[in-house]
Amino acid sequence: QVQLVESGGGLVQAGDSLRLSCAASGRTFSTYAMGWFRQAPGEERKFVAAITWSGGSTYYADSVKGRFTITRDNAKNTVFLQMNNLKSEDTAVYYCAASRRGSYLSGSYSLYDYWGQGTQVTVSS
Repeated sequence: QVQLVESGGGLVQAGDSLRLSCAASGRTFSTYAMGWFRQAPGEERKFVAAITWSGGSTYYADSVKGRFTITRDNAKNTVFLQMNNLKSEDTAVYYCAASRRGSYLSGSYSLYDYWGQGTQVTVSS
């Protein structure tokens, strides 16, 4: 069992940066692939970024490529999402997710086993 708690969301202006954190409980964190998803009001949950258990490989949605960076610190059981040059269309609740398939990068939410409660990111234009 893995419990995930996101933090770092807030209200920013377009062009600003934010760093989201996701703290995980459990000794097996380092074996999980991790992902970030987001959900805007009235829309389905969408993939943002993913990272393998080792941090050696990453995968991004086209909409955030070049602006967002996913990293992880297995010693601290934490995964991060650095978001630069934020746009109003980035406004959403951001969710952290963990997948037992540690070496497999996926943008499909159905392949993730555990989810956090989400953190709100609002970007004003």
